[in-house]
Amino acid sequence: MPAFSPRQLVVLVLLTLIWGFNWPVMKLGVAHFPPLTFRMASLWLGLPILALLMRKQGLSFAIPRDYWGRVALLALTNMVLWHVLMILAIPLLSSGRAAILGYTMPIFSAVIGALFFGERLAGRAWTGVGAALLGVLLLLWHEMGSLGSRPVGVTLMLVSAASWALGTQLLRRRPVPVPLLTLSFWMVAITCAVLTVLAALFEHERWQVPDREARVAIAYNGLLVLGFAQTAWFFLVRTLSPVASTLSVMMIPVLGVFSGSLWLGEPLRWQDWSAVGLMVLSIASVLWPARKG
Repeated sequence: MPAFSPRQLVVLVLLTLIWGFNWPVMKLGVAHFPPLTFRMASLWLGLPILALLMRKQGLSFAIPRDYWGRVALLALTNMVLWHVLMILAIPLLSSGRAAILGYTMPIFSAVIGALFFGERLAGRAWTGVGAALLGVLLLLWHEMGSLGSRPVGVTLMLVSAASWALGTQLLRRRPVPVPLLTLSFWMVAITCAVLTVLAALFEHERWQVPDREARVAIAYNGLLVLGFAQTAWFFLVRTLSPVASTLSVMMIPVLGVFSGSLWLGEPLRWQDWSAVGLMVLSIASVLWPARKG
């Protein structure tokens, strides 16, 4: 397991806070605005921020012609399927439980890496995966009844998590020889285009001027979640192993659960508190330095 650099740790902390608090923010947003349109507006708001950062750093927007297929694949697995399926699932689930299901991603990532990419995991990596899985099961303990009555929401969230896990593996294993911001820009741009088409096809009759809650949620997602956190995540994925990058963000669903309880009044149970310790164990399995000698 690689040790985290100070830069990676700072990025991880900021990413955890921004993505963790975003689960109740998104729940509020889709309660006041059509979900696909909500995500589309957020992405279009974040895209110019990436473009400005690229211009400021003097980066090129060019992608070598031979790599456009790879960029499309990375965009599909890392962003398109995740954003579309996740935002459709959120109205069907509580914000905390949506976060938990979404962050089954590290479990999918470990299994995909072992089955399809010949990844050999150290014992403590499997300990981290097991702790994360047990934490997810604990947090879902009292949700089984309601989840059973909402199979569509659960299925959408789990498929989106599996797609994200595959994308995380591919992002490191199918590199594109361009700066990270350039790759991020085009992946977001492709997702913007797809979401715009889907929103126009399925939600145009519900389009309206967003109210205050929707505007705040769109701004949070566009400026922080997509303008900063998405690129921060790609940075972690490119500079860490897939298991390290995925397990290291396991505090995000915990933060999502507790912020949802505080802001939206979603109930907390002993399973939620127990899961905190398991998520900390999962992170420690990645962050704790390996013994030398």
